[in-house]
Amino acid sequence: MADISVKLFDLTLKNPVMPAAGPPIKDAEMAKKAKDGGTGAIVTKTISTEAAEVPRPNMAQTRGGFMNTELWSEMGPDHWLKNEYPQIKELGLPVIVGLGYSAEQINELVKKTEPYADAFELSTHYLGSDTSPVVKSIKAAKKATDKPVMVKLSPQIDIPKFAKAAEEAGADGLVLINSFGPTLDFNIESGKPLMGSEDGYGWLSGEAIFPLALRAVFQAVKTVDIPVLAVGGISTGEDAVKMIMAGASAVQTCTAAILKGPKIYGKIAKEINDYLEEHDYDNLDQIRGLAQKAAPEKANYRTKVPEIIRESCTGCRLCITSCVYDANYLDDDNKIVIDAAKCAGCGLCVTRCNFDALKLA
Repeated sequence: MADISVKLFDLTLKNPVMPAAGPPIKDAEMAKKAKDGGTGAIVTKTISTEAAEVPRPNMAQTRGGFMNTELWSEMGPDHWLKNEYPQIKELGLPVIVGLGYSAEQINELVKKTEPYADAFELSTHYLGSDTSPVVKSIKAAKKATDKPVMVKLSPQIDIPKFAKAAEEAGADGLVLINSFGPTLDFNIESGKPLMGSEDGYGWLSGEAIFPLALRAVFQAVKTVDIPVLAVGGISTGEDAVKMIMAGASAVQTCTAAILKGPKIYGKIAKEINDYLEEHDYDNLDQIRGLAQKAAPEKANYRTKVPEIIRESCTGCRLCITSCVYDANYLDDDNKIVIDAAKCAGCGLCVTRCNFDALKLA
């Protein structure tokens, strides 16, 4: 078995998978389920100085993704301090306490929650171009504690700019990304929005935002020298491996835990281990940052015709259907053939093949 443990600050995680601050970790009972499901750490749902009043309905599965109007916890800090944090601390896993949103609120809450925290994750949901609100929140937290402080960033901002500003403000780590939006969807029969918010808008998460999150994590890792935790559309071990190859220290998942339940943490961890073993890696450090090293220095404009692995081709015709250049066809043996004179090297057929019968060098 490969070593999938992670050293994060002075914490040791048995695996790099943990909940993202959200509904799957809304209280101590859900934290217990997350532990039983195989999580490597607990990230508590974000609280603020007052309980949130959350619109309803506030979650919906959409085509390719997930929408929500979830806010911070609907339970106030007094309830968390009396009922939830003590039980969560007793679970014996590293605890990252989620707090928001202004510098003043964060400073107040860090002092109160510090006995239960091994580290903190700050959420500001800031979408502007001025880094000062994020910087002020980090400094407010660092003023109140010596424990590690991470800040969660949204995908709409200038990632390198904010990542560097956060590091310079004293952040010990980054978490990327928050959900993307605002977004809109509605019922085709009634015309009513799926979300119960004032304008009907919500925020997109789930598999649809994975490439966006991967790019943000890649940029952040390239910019700073502090740990980066990845979140956004992670639902499989393959997703997690890609994030670690981009340089992430660990990963978080929220939407997958909502849709598939708390066993998803252990499932992702197992799939990470399986990948390492299948590729003869001993530990996560051997793959961490590989994508940074493999990043191209310039664009490629040379057409590359995909290589065909004939024995893997099933003749399913998926690549033929989606080839807008009419370059793909089946031979008499029901195997794919590519007309090099027509092929534009777009790469779509390689990504659509479910049987690894095509690959690009």
